[in-house]
Amino acid sequence: MKNFNIILGLVLLGLTSLSVQAVEIRDYHKEVIGKDCKACHDNGIKQFPSDQSCLQCHDVDELAKKTARSEEDKWQNPHDNLHYGKDLPCQECHSEHKTKEPLCSNCHTFKYDKHKK
Repeated sequence: MKNFNIILGLVLLGLTSLSVQAVEIRDYHKEVIGKDCKACHDNGIKQFPSDQSCLQCHDVDELAKKTARSEEDKWQNPHDNLHYGKDLPCQECHSEHKTKEPLCSNCHTFKYDKHKK
């Protein structure tokens, strides 16, 4: 019985350690938020951050200026576009912990060389 309890305890400990996984944080965010997950995960650790969380540090008007295109293809600006204006949720194109292709890449073939996935 004692061996069973030890084995059960080790199994439970192993399962607990799996739920506390190390996650990558992008270097440009690591400098600002460190390891404080709640700085961005305002809806809970297992939920995506809200747009308001992103907009605490990032200004959508400034982002729209930085990603502006020529007059000919001005609506191909990911932060101010024909389909969503400036209201596209950040999580549709950006992800902190794993690489993500932008939503617009489903239909458009243009490239964003500086896209921070």
